[in-house]
Amino acid sequence: MNKIKVLIADENSESKSRLEQKLKENGGFDIICVSNGTELVHKVFQENPDIIVMDVVLSGKDGFSALEEIGKTNAKIIVTTALTSDTFVAKAMSLGVSYYMIKPCEAAVIEKRISELMNPELVQGNVGTKEFKNVVPHTANQSINNGKSKYIEEKITNIFITVGIPAHIKGYQFLREAILMAIDNPEVINSITKQLYPTIASKFDTTSSKVERAIRHAIEVAWNRGKIENINTVFGLKVYSSNEKPTNGEFIALVADKMLLEG
Repeated sequence: MNKIKVLIADENSESKSRLEQKLKENGGFDIICVSNGTELVHKVFQENPDIIVMDVVLSGKDGFSALEEIGKTNAKIIVTTALTSDTFVAKAMSLGVSYYMIKPCEAAVIEKRISELMNPELVQGNVGTKEFKNVVPHTANQSINNGKSKYIEEKITNIFITVGIPAHIKGYQFLREAILMAIDNPEVINSITKQLYPTIASKFDTTSSKVERAIRHAIEVAWNRGKIENINTVFGLKVYSSNEKPTNGEFIALVADKMLLEG
């Protein structure tokens, strides 16, 4: 019996290892793991996998760019990601994704989806259709309370993807929360240590110092990835070079101001 060849692409080593271990327990899979979008595209055409399980937040080449390049592959694609926006879901589905699963998702559930894709007869009735496979978990729609916040969060997420801030690091959530606070109350940027950090720390049950360090790390990750051209493009002018990076407050203010200027 031929084994199912599964290609896993995820920057989160814990998620990747957990799924790899689960599939190894089954014994019916050949598993290939990569950590960025460039490796993903290369391995797809080199290894010709049956199934691709991937995040869309990837370095080197982001997940959506990778999906566009591998569009002609015969592999079935499962996306597992923290991005819950309907816009991203729709874009992924338009690029041929079979399942869009919101992290955290159990390895056993992913294994079940792989089995369904490889053995459509296991799915009863008429549910083995594209419409059934393109199901978005209900949590994806619960995360946005209204049209305005949905638009703002989509814009912020787009900026983070463009500049290379991965969704799985703690600073991603803290930085997004800080930007939302600065949009709602621009004066908070003048009271970062006394108001902004403590408020975020309280919401996420952590400390102000950990919030400050996590946000600084998120910004450093973007700069270390060298996407300076993307960063300058986002803000519409040459703001920074590769040898300089903004402080936490400067970056939060830049993104918040951009949101406010765009209405």
